[in-house]
Amino acid sequence: MTSTPRSRTAALRLPDPVVTAMRDQLPGVAEQVIDAVMAEVPSYSEPFRGRMGRNIEFAVTTALDGFLDMAASSEGFAFGRPLGAVFEAAYELGRGEARSGRSMDALASAYRVGARTAWRDMSALAVAAGLPADDVARFAELVFDFIDQLSGASVSGHTDESDNSGRRQQRRLEQLTASLLAGASEERLLELADRADWVPPLSLTAVLLPTSVVGEVRSRLDGRTLRTGEVPPGMEDRPDLEDLTVLLVPDSGGGARAGLVQVLAGRGAVVGPARSWEQARASYLRALQVCELGVMRNGGSVDAEDHLADVVVHADPVALAELRARALAPLEGMRPATVEKLVDTLRAWLLHQGRREDVAAALFVHPQTVRYRMGQLRERYGDRLDDPSVVRDLVVALGPGGPGPGPVSGSAPRSGSPARPSG
Repeated sequence: MTSTPRSRTAALRLPDPVVTAMRDQLPGVAEQVIDAVMAEVPSYSEPFRGRMGRNIEFAVTTALDGFLDMAASSEGFAFGRPLGAVFEAAYELGRGEARSGRSMDALASAYRVGARTAWRDMSALAVAAGLPADDVARFAELVFDFIDQLSGASVSGHTDESDNSGRRQQRRLEQLTASLLAGASEERLLELADRADWVPPLSLTAVLLPTSVVGEVRSRLDGRTLRTGEVPPGMEDRPDLEDLTVLLVPDSGGGARAGLVQVLAGRGAVVGPARSWEQARASYLRALQVCELGVMRNGGSVDAEDHLADVVVHADPVALAELRARALAPLEGMRPATVEKLVDTLRAWLLHQGRREDVAAALFVHPQTVRYRMGQLRERYGDRLDDPSVVRDLVVALGPGGPGPGPVSGSAPRSGSPARPSG
């Protein structure tokens, strides 16, 4: 609803004969206004045809009639209930333009053309009906002030409807995003996408990043990028993740992935894999897994595709702990400090495939130290270090990103009592 405008023009009461003469010719004036608008404002050539054209012609006639009611009032530029309805109609006209997807530019042009045409015809009628010359100038002010306020009412309607439409659209997009992350059915997702007027891409890539950089980053991404409007599933009651926002970026797989990673460089983001758009939840869950691994360092961004092994290794923490306890069981009974050094050496030896010089460089020790420690390990493991299945278990148990040294610290032993350090 729009409030009733107030005149900025000094009151002018038109004589009754002048008002009567102009009112008799209102249909013709309204027709001239519509013809001028159709001829000079291309955006309104079609809307003014047919039934809509008849409705608009009636609205123009009503507005002009309301103007004459105002001008004939004993108070001059006064606003009664009928005139309030005129401005309400102008407000609704602005809302209709917003709903049609048009800006106010065309409507503002129509108002300018209409004001000029109405003034030309109505002033001629007023003069012919005997309006004194001294009042003609004030009559012009009255006409243009009235049109200006009608235009202002339409601007208010357009703005209000645009704001409301924008909020509705945002809510629909957020509902679609939440349903994607929750793994809703494809039928439901298609329904929500249609309601949000969102054209599904071939794929979506989930990105977790600090909320503080979302605005900066989003301006450089595809306009169809979706953003969560609430806490996504899996992040509830997680204070360590409360500052993160989830984006779903369209068509960023294949060669486009490098560009996305570059845009996110240095912004503390985790980039999930590209998945078909209806499988966006899978991309989100992978990004969340990598985020929980704690692989982000110094605000740098992380590509989940570079951490597949870490994800696999940590997929079942209990199983990993049990595997580690079994793999390191031969070291039970040794001092914790000794176990730590031997585990570090064994990990490096496995990763560098037994190349002593490379192992020494990785550990910053002398090659002879590596030889001594490997001797200790062989005393404990014997020929099992040559068994492919044992080597496999050790690689998984001690691989990068895996548990720290110590055979039982933070793990579940295979059987028996916890390891006891020697005296």
